[in-house]
Amino acid sequence: MAKKNEETVSDGSRAVVKFHISDIIIMVVLVILCATCVIPFWHLLVKSVSGDMAVMMKKVFFWPKDFTLGAYTKVFADKSMVHSMVYSVFVTLLFTILGMITCTCAAYPLSKKRLKGKRFFTFILMVPMYFSAGMIPAYLLMNNLHLLDNMWVLILPLIYSPYNMLVMKTYFQSSIPDSLEESAFLDGATNFQILGKIIIPLSKPIIATLSLFYAVGRWNAYADNMYYIREDSLRMIQYKLYLLVQGAEASMTASLGDVAGSSNVTTPEVLQAASIMFVTIPIIIIYPFLQKYFVKGAMIGAVKG
Repeated sequence: MAKKNEETVSDGSRAVVKFHISDIIIMVVLVILCATCVIPFWHLLVKSVSGDMAVMMKKVFFWPKDFTLGAYTKVFADKSMVHSMVYSVFVTLLFTILGMITCTCAAYPLSKKRLKGKRFFTFILMVPMYFSAGMIPAYLLMNNLHLLDNMWVLILPLIYSPYNMLVMKTYFQSSIPDSLEESAFLDGATNFQILGKIIIPLSKPIIATLSLFYAVGRWNAYADNMYYIREDSLRMIQYKLYLLVQGAEASMTASLGDVAGSSNVTTPEVLQAASIMFVTIPIIIIYPFLQKYFVKGAMIGAVKG
């Protein structure tokens, strides 16, 4: 009899027997939650390849109508778009690398009990998370530092993130035992050697997670580009697309009667959908490579230590 029960468990039949109505409800809820994320994205994709008239008449829902790539053609028509895309990728990569270096160098010492004045330094580094001077003092500071119309104004002010530092600090405290460092110290290793050869190799999940946070945050931001940058060659792709949509809205206001029938003018709604797809695709391409680290790093780093 016992042997028969073991066979039932091993072949999975017991799991099928325990499949109740509650499991179906959970699956339905999960499908609905997934749909709330996928359907809006699909709707934008469909609108971006649909005709202007069909979109203006609200006839586009889940399938494209009057298929056209005119919106994407207009996005790429500006020769500076390619430059802005390459420039944005470079700024995002540099920002992510410097941000992770800054975050790691702040989180590692604060995760150690042997650091003298640990509470004081933690308090000082966490103040920017709750308080900021505001936009006008920040602009005056950037002006006094001669960072206006400079690539570094998009990088230096934001490379330190108190939240990311706190998450990484918690990960170090909860996931890496002190015995590893103690044994390394006995072998004569320095703090930098321990950080580079022990801590960082064991921290791939949290590094991948926070790197994605840094990259997505910089890639989607354009407010600082709007306030601090005037030179066209230093504008990131997000702000360029914002200006493109604004120009389409102005064109539509100026010639409302001719927009639907003109092949050279794209309605702002279609152009906005194409712009969102254009700036979202790079992040979608990167995410699958970091997904296996992302969930683990987010869960472990979120546990209070």
